[in-house]
Amino acid sequence: MRFERSHTRKAVALAVAGSLALLASACGGDDGSSGDTGGSAAGALEGTGPITFATGKDTSGNLTSQVAAWNSQHPDQKVTVSELPESADQQRAQMIQNAQNKSDAFSVLNLDVVWTAEFAANRWITELPQDKFPDLGKLLPSTVDTAKYREKLYAVPVTSDGGLLYYRKDLLDKAGVKPPTTWAEMKAACDKVKALPEGKTIGCYAGQFEKYEGLTVNFSEAVNGAGGVVVGDDGKPNVDTPEALAGLQFLVDGFKSGEIPKAAITYQEEPGRRAFQEGNLVFLRNWPYMYALANKTDGSSKVANKFAVAPLPGKDAAGVSTLGGHNYAISEFAKNKGTAVAFINFMASEERQRANIEKTSQAPTWASLYDDPALNKSFPYLAPLKASIGSAKSRPKVVKYGDVTTAIQEAAYGALTGTTPPKDALAGLQTKLSTLITQ
Repeated sequence: MRFERSHTRKAVALAVAGSLALLASACGGDDGSSGDTGGSAAGALEGTGPITFATGKDTSGNLTSQVAAWNSQHPDQKVTVSELPESADQQRAQMIQNAQNKSDAFSVLNLDVVWTAEFAANRWITELPQDKFPDLGKLLPSTVDTAKYREKLYAVPVTSDGGLLYYRKDLLDKAGVKPPTTWAEMKAACDKVKALPEGKTIGCYAGQFEKYEGLTVNFSEAVNGAGGVVVGDDGKPNVDTPEALAGLQFLVDGFKSGEIPKAAITYQEEPGRRAFQEGNLVFLRNWPYMYALANKTDGSSKVANKFAVAPLPGKDAAGVSTLGGHNYAISEFAKNKGTAVAFINFMASEERQRANIEKTSQAPTWASLYDDPALNKSFPYLAPLKASIGSAKSRPKVVKYGDVTTAIQEAAYGALTGTTPPKDALAGLQTKLSTLITQ
């Protein structure tokens, strides 16, 4: 799951700001409550014919073939892909603007898992009767949970994601150390690798620390990995704690000591991937999509066949990944919703998900695919990935997610860059989140 930072954040904000009055009305209050959010009954999911699939830019190159497979089998129900920008911020803004205009331009929406609650609460997507999606019970339970709002189904998980620790297996083997399960073990492993002649100039660890959605993920994983939470199970923020401080301090200390290279403050997924592939890192936290790219033998990767993956480490034991992935939902304002239902079932099927992982190494939501011998041979990361997703924590499932993630990024970035003491950053974040999240 890649998050691209919007370089036109102000423009995006202006695009959304014009409809804030409508948004407030749809939310029915500051907490986003809109009363009966299940306005669409099963009978509304009718009609067949052409539909439009709104999705972020297809950087994998495989989505076209997936949709083409549907179109070849359903010539009278053609799906047209409406490819939105790479930036997750811009994708969300365009989908919201379309919904607030009650436009039928988008039929099926490819939503980041953390957008589902916001779109459901505002009645921008249609409630889905579970009996129309017979394979839900065969998917990883944690992925299905991301598709629900107030215990009602509003989407279907088609891809999942969990953070993985990529590591230089060749160097760890030569240094005589095993993949770490704790932060202290990771530092000790780095020290031993850097004692090797070929390890002197290699950076220890990196993740995604630029001020964008990836920082929300990495901050959350550090907090969760130390036993803390950003938002508790009761839906209330609880980030001003000793546990959360230990997690943030791990990252702050990493930058201060050089264990995390200074350049990593600019890393999104792709810069981090390139640094690892160039042989400049011992450890990198990233998503499964990177595996196929880093293992290419066409000369683009210097670490092909030299690395492996493991679960993320934590403070005292194995860490906790932030749950990623994408859900497919039906726009409340779409035509031909019967076709939309069938298309989602097609794309979420075991056959389509198998084809997708084989081409892109993206994480499936079908549980059976993680235990498939042939896939495990081609993608050895599936076992640790299944464990990662199984224990993963969701980002806050809140209606005002855009404001919440911005607050998290500002607090974390201030601490990492040394402009705000970690304890002050968390105290300020707790206050900010308390004003944004009401139950």
